Amino acid sequence: MEKGFGSDPSGSTIDKTRVLDVKPLRCLSPVFPSASEMSSITTPQPSPFVCITPTGPFPAGVTPIFPFLTPDESGRIGESSQQTPNRVPNQGTFGFGQPISPIPVNSFGNPTTNGNSGHVNNVGDSGSGKKKGGPKKPRKVPPENVVEVDVEPLLNQLLMSFKLVELDQAKKADGDKEVVRRILLVFDLFRRRMTQIDEPRYGAGSGRRPDLKASKMMMTKGMRTNQTKRIGNVPGIEVGDIFFFRMELCVVGLHAPTMSGIDYMSVKLTKDEEPLAVSIVSSGGYDDDGGDGDLLIYTGQGGVQRKDGQMFDQKLEKGNLALEKSVHRANDVRVIRGVKDVANPTGKIYIFDGLYKIQGSWEEKSKSGCNVFKYKLLRVPGQPEAFKVWKSIQQWRDGVVSRVGVILPDLTSGAESQAVCLVNDVDDEKGPAYFTYIPSLKYSKPFLTPRPSLGCQCLGGCQPDDTNCPCIQRNQGLLPYSSLGVLMTYKNLIHECGSACSCPPNCRNRMSQGGPKVRMEVFKTKNKGWGLRSWDPIRGGCFICEYAGEVSDLGYDRDDNYIFDATRIYEPLEPVHDYNDESRKVPFPLVISAKNGGNIARFMNHSCSPNVYWQLVVRESNNEAYYHIAFFAIRHIPPLQELTFDYGMDKADHRRKKCLCGSFKCRGYFY
Repeated sequence: MEKGFGSDPSGSTIDKTRVLDVKPLRCLSPVFPSASEMSSITTPQPSPFVCITPTGPFPAGVTPIFPFLTPDESGRIGESSQQTPNRVPNQGTFGFGQPISPIPVNSFGNPTTNGNSGHVNNVGDSGSGKKKGGPKKPRKVPPENVVEVDVEPLLNQLLMSFKLVELDQAKKADGDKEVVRRILLVFDLFRRRMTQIDEPRYGAGSGRRPDLKASKMMMTKGMRTNQTKRIGNVPGIEVGDIFFFRMELCVVGLHAPTMSGIDYMSVKLTKDEEPLAVSIVSSGGYDDDGGDGDLLIYTGQGGVQRKDGQMFDQKLEKGNLALEKSVHRANDVRVIRGVKDVANPTGKIYIFDGLYKIQGSWEEKSKSGCNVFKYKLLRVPGQPEAFKVWKSIQQWRDGVVSRVGVILPDLTSGAESQAVCLVNDVDDEKGPAYFTYIPSLKYSKPFLTPRPSLGCQCLGGCQPDDTNCPCIQRNQGLLPYSSLGVLMTYKNLIHECGSACSCPPNCRNRMSQGGPKVRMEVFKTKNKGWGLRSWDPIRGGCFICEYAGEVSDLGYDRDDNYIFDATRIYEPLEPVHDYNDESRKVPFPLVISAKNGGNIARFMNHSCSPNVYWQLVVRESNNEAYYHIAFFAIRHIPPLQELTFDYGMDKADHRRKKCLCGSFKCRGYFY
């Protein structure tokens, strides 16, 4: 039988009435480790006191304290990159034989504090704004021996190229269309360039968020505009403009907070100041009701349900209070709607839907059981359509409503993977002059190369980290396109995979060979004949189409209005020129006629402030080279906005044509 508590092993009982003489713990003398060559038993005096930090260095005989030092996930003990003087090797290693890497104390489950979350929306183009449950994904550790690239000189070069270093304080406080355009282009070009540099080093989807880094560096340098908060429209930003990153809203002053969905300012209307809402972002983080395009039921900020079941009601403070004050003051509020990016499932597209007025507010229970505030917003009439255009296009796609003015449902007769409808809702014209639709360029004979060109053996497609791929080597060691089909940097010449390459048709380095990636329509303009536009939003840098037709070896007829001539002089478009390239395009003897046969590119009109830019693309095979003209978006293009490019100038031809582009930089004529 087991002995009970208080029993004596020797069998004798304990006299519990006896008072024991026990010294308090604070009276005991501390015992310190002895020197390594002496035993603590033989040493009459303890060693002098030594102050040791939690991370070491540790004298002999001293064991590190958990959890300050612990082995890593692999079971191996990491070593700090900074060596500590007088460090005793192989001590305090828990028997692993290598020094231990320090671990932050907060990695071991510090308690969280209670509080309300704001009306949070996603910052970039990945994920929704609402925080989800479940364990956090571990941060990806950069590969070994990867040296960080200093990208600040790249940004400085872009700022100089766009003349943003000369931006005065007045333009930073209150911008205009030109300043907004330049700042957004610098942001996007810098972000794309960093993505191209990082991908072969860290892998695709490394989570390094170049959009956040680009915006932080730009704002640190003061490269932003419309910093003055205001009620109403923002200078240089039009209703219907789209953005693919939350940080783009910040750098142009459309919506200042990087996370919160409510932006407000203090206004002194009486004796005291009170907050008024200036803009909101509705992107799916809360249970908002988008309505029919003119109505929005918006949910206030705050109110959370924690994992442990505790719930917090929203409070009438900060952004909620500002919205409530705006109900009574009836001031205009900018509304930015966030919709899913079909091309990038983890991303969103932000649409500036114009000005709204808050008609009323109330409090109700949310699905999670929290009390939330609801605000009813109505769109101010007389503004251009924005979000309603997106809803209409979706109804066309779903077959709920027919597209008005359709002459042909597919102008290409199936030659393209995406149907291109022919539309005229302006007059009675039944279509352009007859031509044969051909999806690609026709060569009578290819150009010859001075030496044979080796094709790649990338069976799964060219990968950004494959330094042995000859196609990547011809592009200065970097893939020209991202996984989303975005051109990372504008060059005089892009080398794509040719017929001798083993990569599949969906290889990233065959971007211009698969035809248009978005749904297009050829439409009748009011004063410029037929034009081209897209049903889908187009991200800056995305491929649009190539210029198809017949390569002309003997020049061309001056009366041919469907000519692309690469030998013309093209105005240097600072937004799209890489800082390492020449300031102007290098003329190349490629002339294409699309008069008798061509594709949708033949309908693209001229503009002195275009939103589309052409690039020379070459596909080589053995000693033959086939050059093509590929069009890419200069900036983000909303649906149903006309696509235009600069036709260039011909010194030998003095027959100018009147320009009707109507842009703010119109030269008044083109050739």
